[in-house]
Amino acid sequence: MSQPVTDPTFYRSAAEAAAAPPERLAYVAAFDRSAERPDAMAVVDVDPDAETYGRVVGWTDMPGTGDELHHFGWNACSSALAHAGHDTNGLARRFLLVPGLRSSNIHVLDTVPDPRAPRVVRTVTAKDLSEAAGYSRPHTMHCGPDGVFLTCIGGPQGNDDGPGGIALLDHTTFEVVRAWETDRGPQELAYDAWWHLNRNVLISSEWGHPSMIEDGVVPELLLGNEYGHAIHVWDLAEGRHLQRLDLGAQHQMALEVRPSHDPEATWGFVGVVISTEDLSGSIWRWFLDGDEWRVEKVITVPAEPADPDLLPPALKPFSAVPPLITDIDLSVDDRFLCVSCWGTGELKQYDVGDPAHPREVGSVRLGGIVGRVPHPAAPDLPLAGGPQMVEVSRDGRRVYFTNSLYGAWDDQFYPDGVGAWMAKADVGPDGGMTLDQRFFPRGDEFRGLRVHQVRLQGGDASSDSYCYR
Repeated sequence: MSQPVTDPTFYRSAAEAAAAPPERLAYVAAFDRSAERPDAMAVVDVDPDAETYGRVVGWTDMPGTGDELHHFGWNACSSALAHAGHDTNGLARRFLLVPGLRSSNIHVLDTVPDPRAPRVVRTVTAKDLSEAAGYSRPHTMHCGPDGVFLTCIGGPQGNDDGPGGIALLDHTTFEVVRAWETDRGPQELAYDAWWHLNRNVLISSEWGHPSMIEDGVVPELLLGNEYGHAIHVWDLAEGRHLQRLDLGAQHQMALEVRPSHDPEATWGFVGVVISTEDLSGSIWRWFLDGDEWRVEKVITVPAEPADPDLLPPALKPFSAVPPLITDIDLSVDDRFLCVSCWGTGELKQYDVGDPAHPREVGSVRLGGIVGRVPHPAAPDLPLAGGPQMVEVSRDGRRVYFTNSLYGAWDDQFYPDGVGAWMAKADVGPDGGMTLDQRFFPRGDEFRGLRVHQVRLQGGDASSDSYCYR
């Protein structure tokens, strides 16, 4: 009997991933803020030689309403090559696992046989997640050792503000196996998690309990420094807490974690939304120093002065626009870091060849609370929202981004609405970004839904862990 063929999109190294054929499709989560219509998965053509380039070419409605699709990911990726037996058991990058941050349901979409028409083949219910793992409000997932790691913001049904954490799902059956943690130590708030496979270390971050996020930012809690402001170091194999690294209480909302793609490296970045001292945003580097993990601030993005009359009520007293760093993405070659400044409407790019000393090398602006900068493809259309979820292609030459953060937060910072748009920037060999004037799906293309995370066909900069150099 012949052995199953290893999925060709499981790349042994970051260099192999970058050299593979480029993506031709992008999957984009879209949600209905009113919760009256089903959320959907939009499929966008990203092949520059296609007649339908930059247009929505596929659409899959979710069953039911009120999910608020947010982050999602593949059932399997390149990390499978380091897991015993996984490279010969037929495991493939085939299914998208798509959670609803509000509903706590997880929809499983099959991208075979037609990747432009993914089909919902199963829904893992909120009850399944709560009973098997003791969690709710699923947020971010990464395919990894032992299964799919699903970070969850909330506790079990009936105790939503209980400690958040990580649920483990089976790669192939999608059953919720258990809670991943065996000893959570002081960790209570949750957001994102990723790892250094070769070091047997997982890094997690903090946002807030569901009651702290679902109706927007709670000003009293923010000014009281009650949101997450630490990252946690764990034993990956045992699910055991090792260290808590506090960034300082004023550094509120430590969100995306982006470890180096080099399997031998021991550093990564985490983005912080806002400082309650001066409204700045920041990027922090964690690193291994001897036997101890440490963290240091390496980038500060200041707030921008603004006319209070142009600001939403929450910001009027400050006469300034905070950058609101809501996403970051590290290129597969570990050279460039993209930073989304959703408040000011700027996407920044840093050269992080020396990760302790990032150097800004590129910037594009679209939207923004005050600027409302239009896209060159529609110069008469002021844009709301700003660069938010950002995804970098495996070869690092293309950056895709969308404009919605989270329904209640959209409404708080952009009370006139954010609409829906997606853009793409081309990256030069030494950095620098230029907006692609041909690529600007927006508005009716997304059928009145808002758009959030992007996943690229064959993998992207925030989906895979590589096992070999």
